[in-house]
Amino acid sequence: MRVPLLHRAAATEAFLGAEAVAGRSLWQDARTRFFRNKAAVAGLVVLIFVFLFAFFGQFLAQWSNEEVDWGMLGSISEMGGPSIANGHYFGVDELGRDLYARTVQGTRISLMVGVVGALISVIVGTIWGATAGYLGGRIDGAMMRVVDILMAIPYMFVLILLLVVFGRSILMLFVGIGLISWLDMARIARGQTLSIKNKEFIEAAIAIGVPTATIIRRHIVPNLLGVVIVYSTLLVPTMIIFESFISFLGLGVQEPNTSLGALISAGANQMRYGVPWQLGFPLFFFVITLFAFFFVGDGLRDALDPKDR
Repeated sequence: MRVPLLHRAAATEAFLGAEAVAGRSLWQDARTRFFRNKAAVAGLVVLIFVFLFAFFGQFLAQWSNEEVDWGMLGSISEMGGPSIANGHYFGVDELGRDLYARTVQGTRISLMVGVVGALISVIVGTIWGATAGYLGGRIDGAMMRVVDILMAIPYMFVLILLLVVFGRSILMLFVGIGLISWLDMARIARGQTLSIKNKEFIEAAIAIGVPTATIIRRHIVPNLLGVVIVYSTLLVPTMIIFESFISFLGLGVQEPNTSLGALISAGANQMRYGVPWQLGFPLFFFVITLFAFFFVGDGLRDALDPKDR
């Protein structure tokens, strides 16, 4: 039985239309895969909550982070616990300052240090690694030897030395954390660049005379975005841990500013007096922030992994 020409044309058009709808880009496919990962979505929701708390939580505070409640001073273990009635949602610290306001400030500073430190690391490391991997030869060898030498220097020693010599400040934390943390990113970017630079589109760009800097900027770096995004989400919690450790040692931000590490250190000292809330609330936000970043990073890694699609 012969199929009428009109019906065959309609069927062909319907088939091509279905193929066009079924096609998805890399980023659309990655987004779909990411939102199928329940742990990653839960981590993203927690991160949104933490960021809202850090940057808008001060509007709910009835006390500032520097204001002392003289009625609570010296009686922290008896009546300085969390209370909505007196406006101290998380209680007060040993100096009578509102712990809720200080936790908001500490979370904000820790997030800023983590995000800015990771941003510096990703930008510097990606440019360095992509340049070394694409140019190759002696330039690659010299650039990567610089990375090897810097990696041999104890990272925490350099950060502590910078804070001691130039003074404790948020700016020095940004500089110190971002100064050495880009080395791993440079190695990752170089390895990915070595596998990209021999692709056909790179050879085509070279054949038509595209400058080297333009090839790196417009062809190499954009193809590293997947790895860079995944690594940056896993780097932020590492930066937060470094900052918290430095603040725990007393070398972090100075009063009246604070961070989660400084609050955890102060809370740990008060545990001997039966004051669990001063440690509990900062530690809670510290832990959920780290786990949320790790879950989101794992979800992005699975979503952007071409071998798993």
